Amino acid sequence: MSSVPYNSQLPISNHLDYDEEEKKSRGSKSGLKYKIIYWRKTLRNSLARWRKPILLISLALFLFIWISDSSISGGPSTTSFQGQNSNDNKLSNPGSSLNSKRYVPPYSKRSRWSFWNQDPRIVIILAANEGGGVLRWKNEQEWAIEGISIENKKAYAKRHGYGLTIKDLTTSKRYSHEYREGWQKVDILRQTFREFPNAEWFWWLDLDTMIMEPSKSLEEHIFDRLETLADRELKSFNPLNLKDDIPYVNYSEEMEFLITQDCGGFNLGSFLIKNSEWSKLLLDMWWDPVLYEQKHMVWEHREQDALEALYENEPWIRSRIGFLTLRTINAFPPGACSEFSGDSRYFYSEKDHDFVVNMAGCNFGRDCWGEMQYYTTLMEKLNRKWYTRFFFP
Repeated sequence: MSSVPYNSQLPISNHLDYDEEEKKSRGSKSGLKYKIIYWRKTLRNSLARWRKPILLISLALFLFIWISDSSISGGPSTTSFQGQNSNDNKLSNPGSSLNSKRYVPPYSKRSRWSFWNQDPRIVIILAANEGGGVLRWKNEQEWAIEGISIENKKAYAKRHGYGLTIKDLTTSKRYSHEYREGWQKVDILRQTFREFPNAEWFWWLDLDTMIMEPSKSLEEHIFDRLETLADRELKSFNPLNLKDDIPYVNYSEEMEFLITQDCGGFNLGSFLIKNSEWSKLLLDMWWDPVLYEQKHMVWEHREQDALEALYENEPWIRSRIGFLTLRTINAFPPGACSEFSGDSRYFYSEKDHDFVVNMAGCNFGRDCWGEMQYYTTLMEKLNRKWYTRFFFP
């Protein structure tokens, strides 16, 4: 009978090692889970304890951002329309809200937008009360339209650090004849050149315009792509059939005068002119007494027709003028250029976010006040911030 050797040690299953590892794994998982639960409770308790201060700080921060943003949003609040009626009552003191000596560059008050910009590169020029006091005083709605337009330009200039000068024509009328008042535009340009000698560009805007996209700077919208944006010749668009080729023109010269054309020719409701010796000479030629004294009854569009004549006959002037498409800085509302109502080159497009709308001629069979209301409200709608929708859907 064979004997089996005795082993005093019991056999140990290898499952014990696996069980130990599983316990450790469960322990690490439960520890992580416990930490997550702990931090959740801590965060919940902290929020409960500091709920009111957090809400107050958040509300204060929101109001600060909202107020700061609205002050440079690019236009007046729609509440500007409240209290305006449709009658033609005349103001007892027309022009009292403006001062002919009050030009308002945004840097005149040190602010976070313009503290470092004591000499603006670009200056916006506005002429207030154009037309008032020649045939009649402006009525209440006409004053309101000018006020809304001025606030729109002030907000835009402040937003981008541009200069702004407002020339009130109420007390500085030089001409008693309604056809001569348009020549003030040239004189105002000459004055502004002297007032802002260090500025590089000046942007003239009539007060029946509205900047619809205030977030766009002129650098972004025009100057950074000027060579591809502007047309130097009249071959692609020549509504007046001006001579498209004259000798001694050099189109390689720098552009210093940027204008647009509409269905009737040159449009001077919105244009840009550079501060240069060439521009000063152009203004001297444009201001020639032969033009504004002898031709004011012959030319229907006064200073505009004078510029067209200079462009057609003077190669040195043609060499430095660039044409922007009308919708770049001067889009029309429906009703203007009525004979071209189906031509998209002329008319403002909300879908394409056109930069400026020009309501010129609205007093001839259209509703100036209604158009200003519509485009101001639309501008605010297109540019309001996302967080305002929670409060004003």
